[in-house]
Amino acid sequence: MPIRRRIALVLFAAVLSFDLAILAAPSKIELTLSAAISLKAALDEITRVYAMANPGLAILANYGPSGTLELQIEQGAPVDIYIAAAPGPMEALAAKGLLLKGTQRELLRNEIVLIVPQNSATKTSSIQDLARPDVKQIALGEPATVPAGQYAKQVLTHFGIYDAVRAKAILAKDVRQVLTYVETGNVDAGIVYKTDALASRRVKIVAEAPADSHAPVIYPVAIVKDTKNPVAARRFLTFLTSPQAAAVFRKFGFTPAD
Repeated sequence: MPIRRRIALVLFAAVLSFDLAILAAPSKIELTLSAAISLKAALDEITRVYAMANPGLAILANYGPSGTLELQIEQGAPVDIYIAAAPGPMEALAAKGLLLKGTQRELLRNEIVLIVPQNSATKTSSIQDLARPDVKQIALGEPATVPAGQYAKQVLTHFGIYDAVRAKAILAKDVRQVLTYVETGNVDAGIVYKTDALASRRVKIVAEAPADSHAPVIYPVAIVKDTKNPVAARRFLTFLTSPQAAAVFRKFGFTPAD
């Protein structure tokens, strides 16, 4: 056999072997998780632990305001699992038939607190104090898209000071931006989730909103109906409700739902 023909056959066999190896190799499954920004620290740890135990799986996390994430899903964004910081955005998706039946459930609970900069000399010690004239600027989440802002509005309305506070409110795109405004001293106070306040050394909690002043802070979770990987999504959802995940959530200040 001529040398050129022998070399050609060897190269063809090598290419064919490489192609077959690619076809035989298991493809990596990717899950896209859209979740409320207040969950970032806890979910970063949970997804890292889960991915290490499941090397054939990659979890892509997309964090943001719950209302914005809801709209993305409604507009066809390729999301497998959604976790909101309030029932409203989840119920909106359910009403449009965009969730996989039987997967929607309560995952976590949180609390609403009033914070000020750690080095603040303010005498603010109650939510009612926000109406005082010496409290000039207050950071709140945008109530139209940010659940933390909706809860804040409920609290302020409960105390009859919403209009007074709204006049000097700085509205933020999400609860983490509220936290940043307070951390940097750009505002006198802000209303956030307790978990966000606990995660920062640059703010201090001066008051907790009474439970009867706002709707329960519930984080629901569900699998999106158009998921391309329903089996992998169900397995990860099961892990999110496991004792191992619950321990991580508790570490960051959340209360796992019963």
